[in-house]
Amino acid sequence: MAKDIENTPEKSGEDDITEFLKKVASTPVQTPAGKDGRLIFAIDATASRQPTWDRASHLQHEMFEEAASIGGLALQVAFFRGFGEFKATKWTTDSQALIKPMSRVFCLGGHTQIEKVLKHTLRQTKKERVNALVYVGDCMEEDADQLCHLAGQLGMLRVPVFLFQEGYDGIAENCFRQIAKLSGGAYCRFDSASASTLRNLLRAVAAYAAGGRRALSDLSKKSGGEARLLLEQIK
Repeated sequence: MAKDIENTPEKSGEDDITEFLKKVASTPVQTPAGKDGRLIFAIDATASRQPTWDRASHLQHEMFEEAASIGGLALQVAFFRGFGEFKATKWTTDSQALIKPMSRVFCLGGHTQIEKVLKHTLRQTKKERVNALVYVGDCMEEDADQLCHLAGQLGMLRVPVFLFQEGYDGIAENCFRQIAKLSGGAYCRFDSASASTLRNLLRAVAAYAAGGRRALSDLSKKSGGEARLLLEQIK
């Protein structure tokens, strides 16, 4: 059973960040010459995230703007909430085109729909390569085996999933770590005390997906922090 693959020992947030940066650094950018990188940003908008939604929305906006300022990166935002509602924006390089519709999104009670996120990413990359999927959520209420099966398919297509978990749900953490491992991505936890860390990690992933080491180098000169740590780990 997939949920029994790995019994992950408890780690500190600092350990998670270090491992996350190492994994991103070792992930090759699979972008055809002359093509923009493509990044899907998926968000859990169910009721459990309502207390932190405003802060998360602000971080998401900053990530979109950073990606747009880097250039060479097309973004698509997907979210789920309520009773089976799942939506995705059109692909765009215009951050404002994402910020405006996402600012109107609010949380609704319902179960997680991570399976839909993974299946959507598979369909998208079969049409045109997706460089990475970023997922932000706090819990998991689905079949772990099925999610891990889909993560393995993404791994075969070289589409890494970078998962950011809000809070300390152990069931979700175990599943998220396995999704990251099977897809070739990475996992990192954040909470209300590490909002700035999340923002910088998202910006670093966006920079790397768009332009590889050179884009990260430019970002590290501007902001330092996590981007610089990530840059130092790329050989």
